[in-house]
Amino acid sequence: MSEKILIIGACGQIGSELTFKLREEYGAENVIASDISYSNLDIVNSGNFEIVDAQDYSSMKTCVEKYQIDTVYMMAAMLSATGEKYPMKAWDLNMLSLFNVLNLARAKFIKKVFWPSSIAVFGKTTPVDFTPQYTIMEPSTVYGITKQVGERWCEYYFNKYNVDVRSVRYPGIISWKTLPGGGTTDYAVDIYHKAITEGKYECFLKPDTKLPMMYMDDAIKATIDLMQAPAESVKIRSSYNLAAVSFTPEDMVKSIKKVRPDFEISYKPDYRQDIADSWPNSINDSYARQDWGWKHEFSLEAITKDMLSELEQKYKNEKA
Repeated sequence: MSEKILIIGACGQIGSELTFKLREEYGAENVIASDISYSNLDIVNSGNFEIVDAQDYSSMKTCVEKYQIDTVYMMAAMLSATGEKYPMKAWDLNMLSLFNVLNLARAKFIKKVFWPSSIAVFGKTTPVDFTPQYTIMEPSTVYGITKQVGERWCEYYFNKYNVDVRSVRYPGIISWKTLPGGGTTDYAVDIYHKAITEGKYECFLKPDTKLPMMYMDDAIKATIDLMQAPAESVKIRSSYNLAAVSFTPEDMVKSIKKVRPDFEISYKPDYRQDIADSWPNSINDSYARQDWGWKHEFSLEAITKDMLSELEQKYKNEKA
């Protein structure tokens, strides 16, 4: 495959794992990673890496022209919990970065764009169970507002300028390889780390808070599957609902205790509880499944088994 790919925000949670997978699939020489700093040396040292400011159109354009990029994965963003602390910074980063990449595609510097949306586009007026693709969206966070507005712009650029932009609404993402990045669903990553290192965890959400979640392997697979789908199969140009499993902190504890019976949990809900309460319990992603064949692989039990196994080995290696 000769496609030239640029990942913007390659040092982040999803961006870093996406970079490795794309390099595996397309060849390291065809996948250029970029970010605003050298914060992830594994990414920096695994292939071509450039400093690119997602909010600076000329910075992005220079990199695109240097490597003759065809496809951009725009992964730079400020997530929900962090965005509530710095609302204007979140707005500027999340919106300017999207406009920059859409305008590069409109000007024919690139052919194809991936931009991630989120379940944060939904709000308290959205149906919470099996949330449909087309429904009420009244987000209550800055992050959710930027994602909802971004979806509308993606669809507009497709309809108005024929920009081949593709998107999915990620649920909470769970991964052992990278640390949490400031999202409301971060408890579902941190809980596994604490299970290994301390044997206990204080959760910032209530025990019965049910949210849509997904293992990183499935998230990466969905992203690449969508980008590799024929253009005529991609019928939604705002963003596709995407789902795998839904569970509560209490469900996670039960699955962890099957492997580590002595694990203890306590609950101290904070401001992130209000954010979580505005999101769905479960997602209807039937359009993604029918249009481009999406299918998840990991159940909660499979996620727990893999997370604990990988993290246990990781911490052993760090001590050695």
